Amino acid sequence: MEKLLSVAFVLSTLLISCNGGKSEVQKVVSEKVAVEVPKFNADSAFQYIQNQANFGPRVPNTVEHDDCAVYLQNELTRFGAEVTVQNANLRAFDGTILKSKNIIGSFNVEAKSRVLLMSHWDSRPYSDHDADEANYNKPILGVDDGASGVGVLLEMARLFGQQNPTVGVDIVFFDSEDYGNPRGGDSDSWCLGSQYWSANPHTINYRAKYGILLDMVGAKDATFHKEVYSMMYAKGVVEKIWQKAAELGYSNYFIPQMLGQITDDHVPVNEILGVPSVDIINFSENGFPSHWHTQNDDMQNIEKKTLQAVGETLLNVVYEEK
Repeated sequence: MEKLLSVAFVLSTLLISCNGGKSEVQKVVSEKVAVEVPKFNADSAFQYIQNQANFGPRVPNTVEHDDCAVYLQNELTRFGAEVTVQNANLRAFDGTILKSKNIIGSFNVEAKSRVLLMSHWDSRPYSDHDADEANYNKPILGVDDGASGVGVLLEMARLFGQQNPTVGVDIVFFDSEDYGNPRGGDSDSWCLGSQYWSANPHTINYRAKYGILLDMVGAKDATFHKEVYSMMYAKGVVEKIWQKAAELGYSNYFIPQMLGQITDDHVPVNEILGVPSVDIINFSENGFPSHWHTQNDDMQNIEKKTLQAVGETLLNVVYEEK
């Protein structure tokens, strides 16, 4: 993915990419009503990330990509979701036709009020930010950049299957997000799966109250600032999420300052489909973490405490939604 990070108080712009069983229940008390929120299991999310990594890089047009797609479909089905696989042949910046699959799992399908949860599941075919130029044309494993968001959403899906929230939930795993032009300057070459889905949603006249995108949400000491496009299109949703994180004691992850504008999957969802959507993504004044788009984006970067902060916050937001 190409992510354009513009630090608000810095005048420069950086060009950068992008188990069955009953769950335990905790009580979350608001001013009006007590809401039962399932307990997020970071160990479970970690394992879902490991399971994706076990396939190897999930680059479109590879066996590993196809095998992981089947795994994701099967997991969503196992959790009780109504699963839709959207197949599309998408043209990459270099003319390559990418046999892409957007994978959608819907819960509480009869509910008219819906929330959209998103992550990309493919991994990048280039290690274009690796310190070793010999690795430039090697695909990345994409454990944080891709698999971490999917892992959190799979754990949430498992819990939705045990206890439906009041609202309906649609989980979308976007494909072909990270196949963008490594030379830069071509923002439309990124986020191909979300561009396609936003123009051709899986149901006619699809609407959701809002969307939440997870991208690079697993690293130790991750920081999630209020991203510019998110604030532009979905300021109220940003504030809702960051306030809930603060209530749960996660302000060290969810930083209450705006920083940077990032071209990510939430942009076409906002601009094409018109669903106000937020990007929860790890970046700081120094840009993205050092393992980003390198051979080092592997399981050693994943921290269960970060997964817990993100997953618990989002579960509370969704289950408190009406």
